[in-house]
Amino acid sequence: MSNIWDLFKLTESKAPAPMGKIEFVVAGLGNPGKEYAATRHNAGFRFLDHVAADLGVKVDRAKFNGLYADVSIGGVRGLLVAPMTMMNLSGTCLREFLSFYKIPPEKLIVVYDDVNLDPGELRIRLKGSDGGHNGLKSIIYQIQSDNFPRIRIGVGKKPHPEYVLADWVLGTPDAEARKAEAECCERAYEALKLMAAGKTDLAMNRYNTKKKA
Repeated sequence: MSNIWDLFKLTESKAPAPMGKIEFVVAGLGNPGKEYAATRHNAGFRFLDHVAADLGVKVDRAKFNGLYADVSIGGVRGLLVAPMTMMNLSGTCLREFLSFYKIPPEKLIVVYDDVNLDPGELRIRLKGSDGGHNGLKSIIYQIQSDNFPRIRIGVGKKPHPEYVLADWVLGTPDAEARKAEAECCERAYEALKLMAAGKTDLAMNRYNTKKKA
C-alpha cells in the first residue's frame, strides 16, 4: 500500500492466496491523496504499509470505496482494508466490508492516530467510545456498535491549547517522531498477530505502552 493514494492501481501480489474463511478485518484509517500521505492523521495507513510489506502483498484491490488485501496473519485469514473515503466517512466503507463478508464488529480491528499519546506510544482497547476521533465516530455510527478492538498509535499532543487540532493532525511529524512511529508500528504488528488469533487481552498486557510515573 505504499502508493495508497493512487486509488485503484493494481499490482500483482507476491504472496500466495490465503485459504479458508475470512475471519477478521484490519482497518487502517487515513485520508486518501498524496497531500495527506505523510500527515499525522494517516498513521493508520502507514501501519497497513508496514504489515503489507512484511507479508509481501499490496493493499491495492478495489471494493466498497476502499482498497484491500487478502492476507493470513498468525494462521488466520483476514483482510487489510484502507477506506478511500475521507477520514470522517470511513464507516461507510467498513460497513460494506463487514456486511459482505459477514464479519461481526468484534472481529474488526481499527488502527488509527491518537493525539493523546506521545509519538511511539501504543494503546490497545477491546471497545469504547470514539474519543473525539472522526474516523472512529463514523465507524461506530455506520456499524451501530462500539464493540470492536482498536490499536491507537501515538502522534503527539498539540504544542499549545490554542493550536487548531485539524492543523495539527494534518501536519507532518518531524524525523524523530517518524522514527518513533515506525517502531510503534512494529510493536503494533506483533500485537496484531495475537489479536487476529483472538488473544487481544494478551496483546494488551504485552504491548500497551506503560504509563510514565
